[in-house]
Amino acid sequence: MASGFFALLDDIATLMDDVATMTKVSTRKTAGILGDDLAVNAEKASGFSPSRELPVLWAISKGSLINKIIILPLAFLMSAFVPKLVVVVLLLGGLYLAYEGAEKIYEFFFHKNEDKVIAATKDVSPEELIKLEKSKIKSAIITDFILSVEIVIIALGTVVEEVLTTQIIVVSIVALIATVGVYGIVAFIVRMDDMGLKLIKKSKSKSSFVFNLGTGLIKALPWVVKSLSVIGTLALLLVSGGIFVHNVEFLHHVLEGIPGILRDFIIGLGVGIVCLLVVKAIKLMLPKKT
Repeated sequence: MASGFFALLDDIATLMDDVATMTKVSTRKTAGILGDDLAVNAEKASGFSPSRELPVLWAISKGSLINKIIILPLAFLMSAFVPKLVVVVLLLGGLYLAYEGAEKIYEFFFHKNEDKVIAATKDVSPEELIKLEKSKIKSAIITDFILSVEIVIIALGTVVEEVLTTQIIVVSIVALIATVGVYGIVAFIVRMDDMGLKLIKKSKSKSSFVFNLGTGLIKALPWVVKSLSVIGTLALLLVSGGIFVHNVEFLHHVLEGIPGILRDFIIGLGVGIVCLLVVKAIKLMLPKKT
């Protein structure tokens, strides 16, 4: 009886050790998407009055959690009954990541001055503000759904050879990190300027540490958001390139003489450019709405 109990404990310890190892690997693999998710949601939650930023972010967070609840069971069923489909979905996700990365670069060079943030102004009525707010929340949740699918599938791809129990625990932990971790950091980012302003008001002199810290937080906010956007774009291309290199046989030997990170970036960018050109060509062929 005692030996059976200790054997059970040993099995649990082994499982937890495997889970910890695979979670670390999965988190590293999905870091690029998490970075992009962070940048996207920081942008989505900004542009509102300070009193509405956290309620908007909370609404998006709840939508993100519902997205995970929908996606996770479907992903586990696919892994259990059609495991080969995981690679197919992974490659499709890689195409989307590559396209999005290339599109971000295209937008930077050709539509740099277009502002996509909806700001609350005095010229907008309360009813219109509510409508705009709901529209932006809906857009953010849809974007989160797409990114969540990518995160879950990439995480699942790293443990697809493991037993189903390990898959469920590891991918669920990664999904939880993707929600709690990302939106927790976003909440801090969107309120950086408010925290900085409070510190400035509490400071006794302009030369104090508190005053300089508050000023630094206010000045750092736009740079943090821009940096996240750049890092997220690079990560999209690196992750997508890595997906193709590891799952498409003939790409294993492409550019073998250069560092792996540079090879992933080049392949990701190349695939992204092709996807972008295809999408642009399709849009040109479609009839324009009058």
